[in-house]
Amino acid sequence: MDATKITHVSIEPLNIPLEAPFTIAIGAKHNIENVLVTIQLENGVQGYGEAAPLEPINGENQATALATLTSCKPFLIGQKASDYRQLSKQLKNVFWAQATARCAIEMALLDAYTKTLGIPLFQFWGGAEHQIETDYTIDIVAPITARENALKLAQQGYKTLKTKVGKSLKDDVNRLLAIKEGAPDCRIMLDANQGYTPSEAIHFLEVLEKNDIRPELFEQPVVKHDLQGMKLVKENTSVPVAADETVFTSADALAVARTGCADLINIKLMKSGLIEALDIAAIARSANIGLMIGCMLESKLGLSTSVHFAAGLGGFQFIDLDPHLDPEKEPFKDGPAFNAPNYQLTNDAGIGVRKK
Repeated sequence: MDATKITHVSIEPLNIPLEAPFTIAIGAKHNIENVLVTIQLENGVQGYGEAAPLEPINGENQATALATLTSCKPFLIGQKASDYRQLSKQLKNVFWAQATARCAIEMALLDAYTKTLGIPLFQFWGGAEHQIETDYTIDIVAPITARENALKLAQQGYKTLKTKVGKSLKDDVNRLLAIKEGAPDCRIMLDANQGYTPSEAIHFLEVLEKNDIRPELFEQPVVKHDLQGMKLVKENTSVPVAADETVFTSADALAVARTGCADLINIKLMKSGLIEALDIAAIARSANIGLMIGCMLESKLGLSTSVHFAAGLGGFQFIDLDPHLDPEKEPFKDGPAFNAPNYQLTNDAGIGVRKK
């Protein structure tokens, strides 16, 4: 018997309503509409993977992810989870544009494989850290709501708050002033989601400075392909600039390193997949570019995998893995223990997440 041989693959929609719409500069989401992949091995072990498409970011949606994953089933049956790198390479050669679908398969493969090995995923990746601290994101809401949310989050123990900007400079400034009022001791990060032109981004930072607000980070201030525009922003501020939508692949990370357009790269497993993310992190470190980890709208399964990734590799300067789901609505349980704002890694094998 080959213990890691794949005997069964199941694919199902993962639909979870959000308590409130999640709004960013390029759209709003009212529900989590993801896909769950379950891989079963010959030894009886099951591995779970999640695809979390966000069409404005990666061009995928639940329907395309379901179609891609369904077409992958015949290829996966009979393969070995221990061959995850080779399987990842073959899938990327065919489904190069379907990153979230590939990510779900890689996640399920590695969950099953590390369960078979009897070790946690973060230990498999190096076990650099056993605890990491996340920020919490306040999306594009009215100032009074932002102030209330900031106060509540500070009382819960969050030390860093991130807010979405990029739709209206005036509204963005008013929201930031409200957040500062509600949580004066918290650090503030900005995420424009490509919402500004270079000149608008620079002006925005100048206005914030006049209002005595200095962000810890300015994420993706300009459209993703405008590396020279991002470099212009970087050269006209001392606030660290992070590339997010600009980097989906290791080739993208090389372009950032060559142009010197960003101080950090935000790795999101749903943009790249798990294996490509390892290459992106290696390129960033070799180029003295800082590391950040973020997420899409994911359940505990996807978030926990990113927690394992950041803790396993270590050295991430910014952690943006805040849970947005009520635990009662979560379809999963266990995984890294969360006590705001900290994730504590456990000794459970694999990702450690189980279906309820």
